[in-house]
Amino acid sequence: MSKKTERMNRLIDILKIRSFVSIKELASILNVSEMTVRRDIRLLEANRIADNVDGTAVYNSAHSVARFENEYSLMVEAERQDSQKEIIGKYAADMVEKNDIIILDTGSTTERIVPYLSPNSNITAICYNINILIELRRRVGVEMIFSGGYYHPNTQMFESPEGIQFISRMRAQKVFVSAAGVHEQLGVTCANGYEIPMKQAILRSSLKKILVADSSKFGKLKQAYFCDLTEIDAVVTDSGLSDHWRQLIDTMGIELHIA
Repeated sequence: MSKKTERMNRLIDILKIRSFVSIKELASILNVSEMTVRRDIRLLEANRIADNVDGTAVYNSAHSVARFENEYSLMVEAERQDSQKEIIGKYAADMVEKNDIIILDTGSTTERIVPYLSPNSNITAICYNINILIELRRRVGVEMIFSGGYYHPNTQMFESPEGIQFISRMRAQKVFVSAAGVHEQLGVTCANGYEIPMKQAILRSSLKKILVADSSKFGKLKQAYFCDLTEIDAVVTDSGLSDHWRQLIDTMGIELHIA
């Protein structure tokens, strides 16, 4: 393993523990120049592992990379994985209309919607996830509203009773909600109990409820239930969805969009 690969893995380990660290401090810890750290972070950005926000590296816990084995894998991982999520994100963005107010749930799939939002359509986006906020910050022309609160590093999500009240007072044409599992009998679920109140609040605050989830989530069950599938108006997923689930969603009268 090269020195660069070892340094990159150490950098990832630091960000996993700290969530965000200044480039200056990282240069000191790694005993390299700030320019070297900036180059490393650009590679992490390509792999969706971290972002450079005004001189601070911010970790993205939703990435799919475990560890790099060699320098070649640094570039391979940037193009591998999550192609379905990228396609779903682009498709979902096309569902946003001019003057829409939208809410983006926490999640790696909802994050992929942001780069495809039209910058000239007077769109307002409400969110409560640091990585989605970072993506929105890059999207010139999209107005941002952020709900703060207690920070959860494992999901990059902010939540608090005040944040939930804030969201509950908002109204949106569309909400794009994520899920870790969609079960035929036991409904739509997520991985963490603290996500439930916010997910339920955004569903109540929106006219059209759109579930964005890759096909691997269907048939899975996680411990934290937040709604029945019948409460969802539309599903955006990929072509890997089984015929059984296609028929079930159609029977429920839910719009099905295959990206």
